[in-house]
Amino acid sequence: MSKFAEANERIAEAVTQGYKKIENGVVTGYQKIENGVVDGFGKVTDACIKTLFAKEGESVEEAKSRLTKTDKE
Repeated sequence: MSKFAEANERIAEAVTQGYKKIENGVVTGYQKIENGVVDGFGKVTDACIKTLFAKEGESVEEAKSRLTKTDKE
């Protein structure tokens, strides 16, 4: 293999490794943001249910269960 081809091969490998590191960083960052948003939404939802819909002495889980029941049950 010529020196040019070998150098080209090393460059291609370095670029590929760099791309994979960036890709992994972006995916990991996105997953952390997504998990934070989902957790935050759950906390806000629980607070709303507790404040607006839970009866006195009723837990959030009990209120959720009561609110999700259908007439057929």
